[in-house]
This record gives sequence, structure tokens and C-alpha cells, in this order.
Amino acid sequence: MILELGVGSALRSGSYTKAACRAVRDALWRNSINLVEVFGAEKSSMQITAEIACQNPNAIDLTAVEAEFPYGNVTATAVQGGLDIPNPNKPDQPSAIIAHAAIIVSLDVTKKERAA
Repeated sequence: MILELGVGSALRSGSYTKAACRAVRDALWRNSINLVEVFGAEKSSMQITAEIACQNPNAIDLTAVEAEFPYGNVTATAVQGGLDIPNPNKPDQPSAIIAHAAIIVSLDVTKKERAA
């Protein structure tokens, strides 16, 4: 199992989905983990769970979040968390949104015997 963490923001759009997708990209693109190669598995066999935290979890398009992953069996969920920061100078404008992503990657593999 591997845990990857990321943070994403939507500073002006008010889009929780944009912030969530950016958090996923932040988590994914900062890591280069060759988990599947080490075990000789296919990338499509990766089991990926993405948990996104933001102030309005119901506003996230989870299908869009899942589409950020280039491969694997992805399940995304949204929970309460993150941070909304209202603009005190423009209260009629959307808040800046910060979302957090926790991504768990795992494989169901059997231990291979090493050649002697």
C-alpha cells in the first residue's frame, strides 16, 4: 500500500471539483513510484482509493476526480474538510477553495519466488 497526499485550490472560480482535481494531480505528479513494476503487475490492476476533503463535499463531481487517474480501478469519495476562504473585500464573489486529497494505491499480488 502507498499513501499519496495532495492539496489543490480554486482561487476564483468557486469550483470544488477544480480544487479536488488539482489536489489529486498534486498528489500524483509529485511521486514516481514503480509499485507495479516491482511486483510485475499490470497498471490496470492497481486498486486506487481517493478521498477528497472540502467544505462542500456534495459539490464535487467525483466522476471528474476519477478521470484524473491514468489507470487503475479508482473509487473516489468526498468528505467534510478542506477550507473556504471568503474574500473580505468582495463578499459577493466566490470563496477561495482549498481541497485535500488522500490517495491509497494497492495491488493484490502474490509473492514471486526469486531465481537463485
